[in-house]
Amino acid sequence: MKQYGEPCVLENRLCSECGECDRCELNSEKICDNCCQCIESTADFAGIEIEEIIINTEDIRTKQPIKTFKIKNENI
Repeated sequence: MKQYGEPCVLENRLCSECGECDRCELNSEKICDNCCQCIESTADFAGIEIEEIIINTEDIRTKQPIKTFKIKNENI
């Protein structure tokens, strides 16, 4: 679950700790337990393409900006 004030993963807003991102996609009454029944695939494995990695854009203790590191896809 995201922390209060961080960017929401579902909406264009800050996290309000509503818990919606922890809900099962097949049964909204259930908290996701990573059963993977919502993934429709017959493959033995799946992959995703990482376009960019952003590391530590803000110090969580002081909320002050710190040095940002970006790694582009061609360097991965």
